[in-house]
Amino acid sequence: MADAKREIERKYESDDSGLPDLTGVGGVAAVVDKGVVDLDATYYDTADERLAAASLTLRRRTGGSDAGWHLKLPVAPGVRDEIRAPLSDTVPEELAALVRSRVRDAELIPLVRLRSARDVRHLLDADGLLLAEASVDSVTAQRLTGKGGAAQWTEIEVELADDGDPAFLDLVEKRLRRAGVHPSASPSKLARALEQTAGRGHRESKAGPRSKAARPPVTAGDHVLAYLRAQRDVLVELDPAVRRDVPDSVHRMRVATRRTRSTLRSFRSVLDRSVTDTLGLELKWLAGELGVDRDQEVLADRLTTALDAIPPELVTGPVRARLASWAEARHGSAHGHLTGVLDSRRHLTLLDSLDTLLTTPPLRPAAGKPPQKVLDKAVRKDLATLSDLIGQALDAPPGEERDIAVHEARKKAKRTRYAAEAATEALGKPARALTRDMKSLTTLLGEHQDSVMARRTLRELAAAAHGAGESGFTYGLLYGREEARAAAAETELPGLWGEITYGVSG
Repeated sequence: MADAKREIERKYESDDSGLPDLTGVGGVAAVVDKGVVDLDATYYDTADERLAAASLTLRRRTGGSDAGWHLKLPVAPGVRDEIRAPLSDTVPEELAALVRSRVRDAELIPLVRLRSARDVRHLLDADGLLLAEASVDSVTAQRLTGKGGAAQWTEIEVELADDGDPAFLDLVEKRLRRAGVHPSASPSKLARALEQTAGRGHRESKAGPRSKAARPPVTAGDHVLAYLRAQRDVLVELDPAVRRDVPDSVHRMRVATRRTRSTLRSFRSVLDRSVTDTLGLELKWLAGELGVDRDQEVLADRLTTALDAIPPELVTGPVRARLASWAEARHGSAHGHLTGVLDSRRHLTLLDSLDTLLTTPPLRPAAGKPPQKVLDKAVRKDLATLSDLIGQALDAPPGEERDIAVHEARKKAKRTRYAAEAATEALGKPARALTRDMKSLTTLLGEHQDSVMARRTLRELAAAAHGAGESGFTYGLLYGREEARAAAAETELPGLWGEITYGVSG
């Protein structure tokens, strides 16, 4: 079973001078020599280096205290999550799954072998607690594909102890710089190995940090595709986090899915809908699958918070236990289902289709025009439709009819917001203002919809409680409060909508 560890480290160029004395730096009371460890790591990737392009590393390493398989996922500069699995002859399935959104059907093959003689020092405070591990690594790299180039170098690595203060690394770096040691130009050993062992005929991946920067968007099509590309990247990057059940990851992936689908629908003057409509249906499917987990998560949090606000004497029966049991059972089932969705052929085909759309976009004539008029027209069209839906919601009688109308307005408000986001670079201040307004509107309409869903769930829980002979009083109390929250949102809607205006840039 794989486990995870947050790794915070910095790498430095080294010469024959080695590691300077770090005693006294940031509370270092002792520098303890832990000897030399021999490490042997084989790094796996696709033939076109998709993982390396995304700054991901997958390796099988022997030697040291953490021998096994390691997958490193970037979090921030110098910060990575390391997912570990026991040694085996083949890539563990739990790690292969975490890179599936990038690898797709490609084979993971041995790409580079790194052998390191690691001279380790432990930096301890006055109580003997570990602050960081500093090492001098003498590295030999060998490319295992193509012509098999080789390279050698020495580097210094300083890794913060678990739960350590990252500011400590700043103090260590100041000391190293004074000693003539400078940060490495490469973010990882693998990146340096790939650079230094690449033969003349080596073909680098077309994506990732080593590719040329994309040119700034010029036409209307450029702006729409840039926004779509950013959302595609989010979908791929969040895949491991969703599988690991990282908080908020499902919500963020669902938002990226909806942004993508909304953009395809809002800018049909730019992209041919005979091609994009099918993709839009697949995005709708994915958003729905993501919603199974996300909607339950939101409801559970909402109902738990509401229950916490009720005086204890008004909580009759095992309401809290029943709610917790419902939330846990629904989440476990939903998350397992979602993992299966991410592994499905349908999902992987969807990702391939997005790649194809961005590589060979089905552009219409308007795509080649200047963006201001084309994008502004699309945004205004969405806003006009939203205005009609808001009017229908306000005119509808209270109850189910109004609930449905408000929900439809909410969906259109989100689409208008995403259209404004996509057009922001071209339209400037008016689009930014509209994005903010739509965010406020969707928040209000979302509060209303969450109340509708909460009341539905409360009815289900109350029915189950009644069947078990439990009191339904607290469920009814919560239901009444949810009705009041929905009514408050309906009351606020006319005023908020009346404040929303949208101008056009020069």
